[in-house]
Amino acid sequence: MTPFLATTTPTMYWYVTRGTGAVALVLLTLGLVLGVMGPTRLRTERWPRFVVAGLHRNVTLLAVVFVVVHVVTTIVDGFAPIGFRDALIPFLSPYRPLWLGLGTVAFDLLLALVVTSVVRRRIGFRIWWVVHWLAYLTWPVAMLHSLGTGTDARLGWMAWLAAACAAAVAAAVLFRVAGSAARPGARVAAVAATLLVAAIGTAWYRTGPLQHGWARRAGTPAALLGGTRRVVTQPVVVAASQELSAPPYTAPLVGRFAEAGPDHNGLESVAVNAVTRGALRSRLRLDLWGLPLDGGGVQMRASEVRFGPPSAPTAYTGRIVGLDGSHVLVSLRDAAGHSLSLDLTLRIDRVTGHVGGSLHSLAAADSGGTEG
Repeated sequence: MTPFLATTTPTMYWYVTRGTGAVALVLLTLGLVLGVMGPTRLRTERWPRFVVAGLHRNVTLLAVVFVVVHVVTTIVDGFAPIGFRDALIPFLSPYRPLWLGLGTVAFDLLLALVVTSVVRRRIGFRIWWVVHWLAYLTWPVAMLHSLGTGTDARLGWMAWLAAACAAAVAAAVLFRVAGSAARPGARVAAVAATLLVAAIGTAWYRTGPLQHGWARRAGTPAALLGGTRRVVTQPVVVAASQELSAPPYTAPLVGRFAEAGPDHNGLESVAVNAVTRGALRSRLRLDLWGLPLDGGGVQMRASEVRFGPPSAPTAYTGRIVGLDGSHVLVSLRDAAGHSLSLDLTLRIDRVTGHVGGSLHSLAAADSGGTEG
């Protein structure tokens, strides 16, 4: 049996977190490329040195802004147990501590760069210069954080984005090496080191974040791994609408389940089509959308439920309002505004795709007034 577990609804913060994280990675890449290649190597008559230097500075500052928004929305979203302390002190969070901690390190390096740049005249050039060079570590650390912690690491668009960023940095390093005054042997060694790092990074990504089970190995809390379910599409069967509106009653439930995705937002869709057996017949359709979880299932972010007799299978519509193991609580309403609650017990066989269990209909008052 596949249990249903804790659920959250999608929030604006979740989408902003993902978007700002991706944009911040692109901006950090551009800032690193400009820094590695250097103003003296990029300047032309149309792009004098001060313009290139200014672009490098402004791109880095813009990256800081996006990282700040990324951090704040991650905390506010509340999907993972991440607090403001975790944004400043690395490796303390219970959620993927190593990979989230790397993101904290990258954030701290950016903050140090901004602060030392503001007080540069007071601390002197040497300290600022050391911090400035340490800030170049932000990019590789942020890249590891993005792939190790991000929920999009297994999606095609994120893989291509990460590959493009890595290729841009590698090209900038090779450009810098080719134009340096170092000995040929040193330049060959630098090229070989660049290619070796790229190969190691690719191998780690393919054997780590790209594989099933990564969330568990990365340190995702068990409560978030257990998540919601995979459920389906298949029509199924009942009797009079008036009977359905006169709870309470209990009926056996049978059906099938299926899944699809992930889509461009990284969400898998799962659905259950089922019918009740016995004297009182009805059709039930549950659709869920959520983040894919290791070992199967999704962490639900949204849901839609339709229920009714065979003659009007969408007489009641609503959503899932409670999940607890194999129990699912559904809140529904018909066109006239009448409320109906369903307490479902589902047994899912993921090998055969069959769903069994029972449906218990509750009056709105019996369910504590829960409405869809």
